[in-house]
Amino acid sequence: MSAETTPELKFTDLGLPETLLQALRTVGYESPSPIQAATIPPLLAGRDMIGQAQTGTGKTAAFALPALARLDAAASKPQVLVLAPTRELAIQVAEAFQKYAAH
Repeated sequence: MSAETTPELKFTDLGLPETLLQALRTVGYESPSPIQAATIPPLLAGRDMIGQAQTGTGKTAAFALPALARLDAAASKPQVLVLAPTRELAIQVAEAFQKYAAH
């Protein structure tokens, strides 16, 4: 990632399932950014979060990875709703979800 990382922490330390860790390796992410390190564990635990960070810091992964990790594949109902202020951002977020869910 081009954003600042937290070198002492690895994605494997955050409690993400192996399928998502494999997707992160595929897209070339090595270490979580500060926003990811701060938000992924509480979101995996089901807590609500509000985060703010600059462009390019990995905010989409910060909320998308826990959302994907908490999905119940057996459920036949919507489980995640992501709202974006523009069509362009909605497309970017959807593409990121697809990359992270590839495995």
